[in-house]
Amino acid sequence: MTLARRIPGLAAALLAALVTALVAGVLQAAPAFAADWPLVKNGSSGVQVTTVQHLLTARGYATAADGAFGDGTEGKVRSFQSASGLSADGVVGADTWSRLIVTVRKGDNNSGVRAAQTQLNRYGAGLAVDGAFGDGTDSKVRAFQSSHGLDADGIVGPDTWRALVTGSSGGSGGSSGLLTHSQAAAKFSAAGITWSSSGGCSDRNSSACTSFDGLRQASADGAVALRGASGCALNITGGTETGHASGTYSHWNGYKLDFAMTSCLTNYVTGTFPYSGKRGDGASLYTAPSGNVYANEGSHWDVTFLN
Repeated sequence: MTLARRIPGLAAALLAALVTALVAGVLQAAPAFAADWPLVKNGSSGVQVTTVQHLLTARGYATAADGAFGDGTEGKVRSFQSASGLSADGVVGADTWSRLIVTVRKGDNNSGVRAAQTQLNRYGAGLAVDGAFGDGTDSKVRAFQSSHGLDADGIVGPDTWRALVTGSSGGSGGSSGLLTHSQAAAKFSAAGITWSSSGGCSDRNSSACTSFDGLRQASADGAVALRGASGCALNITGGTETGHASGTYSHWNGYKLDFAMTSCLTNYVTGTFPYSGKRGDGASLYTAPSGNVYANEGSHWDVTFLN
């Protein structure tokens, strides 16, 4: 066969290979966990804002860590974004989070450590947010890493930061941060949390069951953090099964869990979080600094885990 006759075939093969490579590149371009990073912007409040403020200070943009994202914080975010080659929109999304986080470890003493301590306390660590990375913080970091499938080296690097802020796990739950029933059940069992249902089952499509299929990792971690912070025995009576009210932040979408009403849990919620009004159905609401909402539905606490 002459070279002239072979060229069209070679060109076709090369073109096919190029298209395949380009498609693979497009499919792999977006970071697997990019969508998990929370959007924090002007008007936001809570622990994620406090974390951003500590990290801004750690990066040289001194910001008061008051948990309120106002014009001052927005200005510091824009300055940081501009200096980092990012779009200076003042919104802390995946790209800004990934540039803003700082690696901290035992022996460090700075605002980056304060940010890490703030996040660890979301999971019931009970640390003083003093910026000193000592034995206590090291122990809590290692415990968190172990429970999230991460290398328990005590170093708060990119993977640990992502798990802390997003509630994602190092190996389970997928990029969406959603768990299977068995994954959530294992996490709850390890934390001493029980669950029950009238039907004694876990079928998500039956309202008589208590299921954790499709539960957000952040919601599961929030329940574990509640167990640690309250010291109360927790029994989950409602998960992601059908039969609950619909909506974006619903049981079905993995944001809510129901907990059996006990005096210990009631005293903890009402004594720790400020009363924030009544829901349309008359349930009294208490809102945590993290944004999580506790609704007293009489027979149980309906908890919405937003962070």
